Amino acid sequence: MMNFFEEAKRYEEQIIKDRRHLHQYPELGFDLPNTQKYIRERLNEMGIENKPCGVVPADITKKYAKAGFGEQFQCTGVVATIGKGEPCILLRADMDALPIEEEFESEFKSKIPGKMHACGHDSHTAMLLGAAQLLKDHEDELQGTVKLMFQPGEEWGYGSKLMIEDGLLEDPKVDAAFAIHIMPDQEAGTLSVHKGTISQAMDTYIIEVQGNGGHSSQPHKTIDANMIMNQLYTSLNLLFTREVDPSSSVTFSIGAMSGGTVTNVIPDKAVLQGNMRSYDQQSRDHLCGRIPEMIDHVVKAWRGNYTIVDFHTPTTYNDPNFVDEIMPALEEIVGVDYVTDLGTLGGSEDFSHISQAVPSAFVVLGTGKEGEAPVHNPRMHQKEEIFKYGAALHANVAMEWLKAQRK
Repeated sequence: MMNFFEEAKRYEEQIIKDRRHLHQYPELGFDLPNTQKYIRERLNEMGIENKPCGVVPADITKKYAKAGFGEQFQCTGVVATIGKGEPCILLRADMDALPIEEEFESEFKSKIPGKMHACGHDSHTAMLLGAAQLLKDHEDELQGTVKLMFQPGEEWGYGSKLMIEDGLLEDPKVDAAFAIHIMPDQEAGTLSVHKGTISQAMDTYIIEVQGNGGHSSQPHKTIDANMIMNQLYTSLNLLFTREVDPSSSVTFSIGAMSGGTVTNVIPDKAVLQGNMRSYDQQSRDHLCGRIPEMIDHVVKAWRGNYTIVDFHTPTTYNDPNFVDEIMPALEEIVGVDYVTDLGTLGGSEDFSHISQAVPSAFVVLGTGKEGEAPVHNPRMHQKEEIFKYGAALHANVAMEWLKAQRK
């Protein structure tokens, strides 16, 4: 096997430089023009063919705007290729940040007020750029094609889907996919590799109830949107407790409710926002059918009308056979003693759209230690010396998996 870790040390300074630049200039959502520009410039410097990828359909723009994410018309993904021919393995990094004011002091602290790379996507991108350089150095030895995916909109759960719909997995056809996520409260240098479902599905519902407002002294002349909203709150929270096997890990939470302005006016409209998290596909399928049905029946029972804005991110699935195939390449970089299985993740991850389409592996690289600020925290920080491991992992998995397919 090639010693990509030793080679990655040569590029460590550049990997950290890339990460620090991206960290200082975070962007949100699908439209990351400055991030896209930086990545394409770096790929061009390496002589790696690349192009934009991703289109936002009008209905998706409207849906996210209505949900309060703002209007975004561009999906600024980047796809690049190294090598040629079959088979093809995809390596993925996400690029978007979070609407968080950074509190951790550093020389490369975010320069954009209210925005921060608090989930480590800046380091994901820097590690994949490092891997791109390693693989470009050995392009003649690749026994197939490596496709690099730099995606926006992961925090919105849909960026990878937009790139898939724009042909990401074709020309050349992708046969397998690999991704790394950092974890600042996991011991630095450890790699968690879990087989099967690793992240939850997330199904979000924003329900706008239309009633008929009026004076609080004459409720019989109204259709009370607030009352309907509260009926929905109770019915939806009870649904999974009576229609899902208790051994299935399913949660449903109402995160926001709004309606009315003063005590003596029954409002016309009310809005309820909730989401379901689940690991079990059968339970999810059942509830995704029942939730709209429950909404329809409850609202209409009280003579109201409604609209629903919904978003759906499936589970991320680590194909056991693919995990077995790449395990030697992972162990060579971090060491057998540092590969572990810390189980499933509590959140959702839109690499799920990739993993539902091709055999995939999503692994978690520790970049801190237990007790440190976790992801999505304004004080989140990482040990930068770990990033070279991520670059080497990407490169080694791609090189060795392609080689194994030729045997």
